[in-house]
Order: sequence, then C-alpha cells, then structure tokens
Amino acid sequence: MNDDTRLHDGLGPRESPQESAAAAGLGLPGAGHSLAAGAGVYAALDLGTNNCRLLIACPVGDGFRVVDSFSRIIRLGEGISSTGSISEAAIERAIAALSICRDKIQARKAKRLRLIATEACRAASNAEGFQDRVTAETGIRLEVIDRETEASLAVLGCSPLIDQSGRGAILFDIGGGSTELVRIERDPNEQDAAPRIKAWMSIPLGVVTLAEHFGGKDVTPQSYAQMVQEVAKHVAPFAAEHGGDLGDMHLLGTSGTVTTLAGVHLNLARYDRRRIDGVWMNNADISATIARLLGMTYQERADNNCISIERADLVLAGCAILDAIRNAFPLPRLRVADRGLREGMLVEMMREDGALSGCR
Repeated sequence: MNDDTRLHDGLGPRESPQESAAAAGLGLPGAGHSLAAGAGVYAALDLGTNNCRLLIACPVGDGFRVVDSFSRIIRLGEGISSTGSISEAAIERAIAALSICRDKIQARKAKRLRLIATEACRAASNAEGFQDRVTAETGIRLEVIDRETEASLAVLGCSPLIDQSGRGAILFDIGGGSTELVRIERDPNEQDAAPRIKAWMSIPLGVVTLAEHFGGKDVTPQSYAQMVQEVAKHVAPFAAEHGGDLGDMHLLGTSGTVTTLAGVHLNLARYDRRRIDGVWMNNADISATIARLLGMTYQERADNNCISIERADLVLAGCAILDAIRNAFPLPRLRVADRGLREGMLVEMMREDGALSGCR
C-alpha cells in the first residue's frame, strides 16, 4: 500500500515521552533515538473502543508515504458500560489484532513507534491487567492517552482538510466509547495563520456505548430521537460557550460514522478511501443519507458494502451523535476525513525528528 499525505497545517508538536517505553516492548528504539531527516520507518497504532488501527509510513518531503496499514473492528469496549470491565472475548480479539500489528511493525523494521489506547482502557476496571497481558503476549506496551491528547492528535491529523479560504472548523471525532469536539480557528489578523485549538471537550458517549444503551439493530424514529437527545445534553454546555460566531467555518468529521455516511451518499459499490477523504457534504446530503439509513432494516444495512455487518448495528448511533453536533453547531457544510489519530501521531514524531522538510 502506498499513500502520500501532505501537510499544510502548521500545528506545533507535542511532547510524548511514553513513546520510548512503547517501543521498548518490541525491542526497538523509541523517542530517545532521533532519526536522520528523511530516513527511517515510523509506526502509529490506535487501539480504540471499537477498532484497532495501524499505520506505517516513511517521511517524504513535507509529508509521508504509507507503506503498510491494518484496521480491524475488535469491539474492545463491548459491554464495558454495563460490566465495567473488558471481556475475555474482547481481550482475545484485541490480542489477535495486535499480534498482526506487531508482525507488520517488525517486518517493516519500524524504529520509531507510538502505540496508544483510548476510552476503553481509560474506563475499564481491568485495563491495567489487560495492558500487562498485551505486553506479555505481543511485546506491545500500550500508552493510555487522556482525552485532551486524543483531541490534539485528531486535530493534528485532520487539520490539513480545513478549508484554506475559511476561518476554521468544528472538528469532531466520534469514537466507540467517547466523542471529542474541538473548535479550531485561524487568527484573522495574521496572514497565512495556522489553525489553532480554541476550545475542546470530550463526552463519554460513542457508537458502542450509545448502541448498547438504546439498541443498534432495530432503530425506530423514536429511539433515534432519544439517542440524539442524550448526546445533546452532553454537547449543550460546550455549544453554549463556544458555538457562537460560526461565520466562514465548517464541520470537519473524522470517524467510521462520517466515512460510512459519505460512502452511502456516493452510492459506492465498496468503500474507497481515495473518494472519501476530503469529500464535502452539505446539510441536505447528510439529512437525506441519514433518512435513508433510518429507512433500512438491520439486514439491509449489513448487506451494504460501505457499512457491512461490522458496523450495521453501530452506524445509526453514530448518526445520532452527528445530528446532535449538527443541531448544536448549525453549519452548512461537513468535510469528511478518513484520517485522524494515527496520522497525528506520525506527524508529531516526524516533526520532533526534523524529518519533514517544511517543519524544521
């Protein structure tokens, strides 16, 4: 797999001393071992509540080229909202996926790593034991990041998609167990100003937790409205404080929800990242596509190649989160990002090493 990513956002790097420990678990040098500019292989792993994702890349000019990747839905957070702990079945699914990631990292001889875990490992009572078992069975030492770091990495990964002619964006990242919202703006008094984080929030609701509570397979207009209302209660305080003066701004969404929505909107026979990443949707497009999904049965959603059985019981929960955000921030356009935390981690590490030509 080869995929070039260019960077034009100008956001500054963030310290991450945990990278050394993460890399040490695989017997490889970590953050303390800088690489010559343009050299080396970097790996970024994101173990989320729903997905396990890996991106391996090499710096090229002012961006990077992806040389390998992996993504699998593992539902690590399945049942945590009711039991408080990660189940044995979920642990086994995670370890199977992480073992593949380890093999890819070693095969590509990646020397600079960041291996993170998010909401499921923040919330579960047995998270520490899970991390120890992952290290023992795969050699991977996970770094459990806080919500602010998660929001910052999402911004770093997605900010190149902010409209260059606009003032900024309301970025959202709908995860399995949490959702992050960030207001990003450029300084209007500064020419060619880089976008900066003005405010952020994280709510403890994602597609897995919402679908488990309200039901994800047989969603009625009534249960859908209840999901929207539940999310709206969490979003309202942030919107009240930071939802004013939205001129020349747009929504910027990164998640399986928005990429799936875009794929269905475009009537793709199968999901194609090249056609999704960066695509614009207006309010009418979004509303029509959500209405279309609400009109489908669970089986019809499962049979759609852009949704599949893996997301068929989660996609409407994600749409409910999106609708709550749209209601709170009534912007006319949404830009879809098939990028996020992994890209943010890669950019951060490469910048720290001076490996990007435009970022030294």
